Amino acid sequence: MILGEAEIQQFLQLAQRGTEEKERERALVSLRRGLQHPETQRTFIWLEGSMRTLVGLLTSNQALLQLEAARCLHELSHSEQSAVAEACLPATSYLLTYLSGHSSDFIELCLYTLGNLIVESEAVRRQLLPQGIVPALAACIQSPHLTVLEALGYALSQLLQAKEAPEMIVPSVLGSTLPQNILRLLQPGPKLNLGVAVEFAWCLHYIICSQVNNALLISHGGLSTLAMLLLDVAGAVQRTEDAGLELLACPVLRCLSNLLTEAAVEVMGGPNQLEDERVVVALFILLQFFLQKQPSLLPEGLWLLNNLTANSPCFCTSLLSMDLIEPLLQLLPVSNVVSVLVLTVLCNVAEKGPAYCQRLWPGPLLPCLMGTLASSETEVVGQSLELLQLLFLYRPEVSFGPGTPVLRPLVSPWPLAFLSYSHFSGPGKPVWTPGQNFQLLVGKALFEIEVG
Repeated sequence: MILGEAEIQQFLQLAQRGTEEKERERALVSLRRGLQHPETQRTFIWLEGSMRTLVGLLTSNQALLQLEAARCLHELSHSEQSAVAEACLPATSYLLTYLSGHSSDFIELCLYTLGNLIVESEAVRRQLLPQGIVPALAACIQSPHLTVLEALGYALSQLLQAKEAPEMIVPSVLGSTLPQNILRLLQPGPKLNLGVAVEFAWCLHYIICSQVNNALLISHGGLSTLAMLLLDVAGAVQRTEDAGLELLACPVLRCLSNLLTEAAVEVMGGPNQLEDERVVVALFILLQFFLQKQPSLLPEGLWLLNNLTANSPCFCTSLLSMDLIEPLLQLLPVSNVVSVLVLTVLCNVAEKGPAYCQRLWPGPLLPCLMGTLASSETEVVGQSLELLQLLFLYRPEVSFGPGTPVLRPLVSPWPLAFLSYSHFSGPGKPVWTPGQNFQLLVGKALFEIEVG
């Protein structure tokens, strides 16, 4: 129901001066329902004294009125208009104060409200930072309540996505106890909660993408924690058909991919933390899962495989010894993006020298390359030629001359959002549909090795 000025004033007066608590509570419930409509929200913020009255009810000593006033603010926080968010500025200091309260339901509501306000207004963020939002969130992470932790992850992720985050926010977050506690909450085990883990995995992703001090995360064991979580997710997708695991897999893959590009990884022995064939097995289990359930996420897994194989003969050896090249080739028809990434991984393997090239060829690789060379996509053709050059370079009977560029890991080109890719199709070409070939080819190599 859309409310006009007179109705809003009536409900506020009843909530403020009603003779019975139930009557006052009902007035706020009616106001809250009206505030679900953008028209009512606009009328409310321009009505003189309305926000002052609502903040007064938020700070009253009657718990039910406090809760309903907070719910009214929460409805206002859903607005996509920055003017509405900025009208809520008088309430932010109280919302922060109540994060140290005793009611988990009330704390959860305050966190979601703050998270929504943070998204819509830079003015809100500028006010919250000196008011101490980072220390307040750091205190909340000790809560034993999963609903509070999930709401905290949401609010923190909104804060970390702000355009000013690398300069104004991430340094404060890294200087707090949040990084260690985020990694603690991402530790696999019986206490791991999917909803909480998803929110904090995205928080970690935004911190890593800011590139403020990723060496700190690596020193806290970020790589090993994420690798173990990857193994846990891969094991879970084999055991259950429940939806939602891809929501965790995506940020975990991105975090690992981007951390592997850091120079500090070499200094701190990062690759050695991951040089375990179980990581490759887990990654191919997830590639199979994405192929069947969410093909648009295949580039995420392949980008991690690219960054793993770029500087590590160990991972290249694992691909060959577990006969995973043919399953990898089966992904070529999915899309041009997937084709380029598959070919880049194969270049990483070939670049390691003659012994690796001899394992790659002969085999199914050459017929597949003949197909990719016929592609209309310039990048696919270029990467195919790069692979052929490497293969011929290390064959004794053919040489293109000394020297070849060494491939280096790159930061993921999809740092902040999911992408969607169509299956490869075109005039005279059949649409390729995910089927059983990939599963059959990967089956023996993957499922005979225990993950975890």
